[in-house]
Amino acid sequence: MKLSQRIREIREDRDLTQTDIAIILKTSQTVYSRYERNERTLPTELLYELCKYYNLSADYLLGLSDDPKPLK
Repeated sequence: MKLSQRIREIREDRDLTQTDIAIILKTSQTVYSRYERNERTLPTELLYELCKYYNLSADYLLGLSDDPKPLK
């Protein structure tokens, strides 16, 4: 699964809007929407922020693992 698909799925599973996440990432809803549509590459800094916010591993968000638990 691609990063763009995974971040959308996680956001929707938690009943959050793109605007909710854009606020957390200090960006606009339009820019965040482009990450979910794979029209822009998600910067590492924002990947880090999403991992912290969702308490998920980067490997999971990137689709490299099916284990969502972050390393401790």
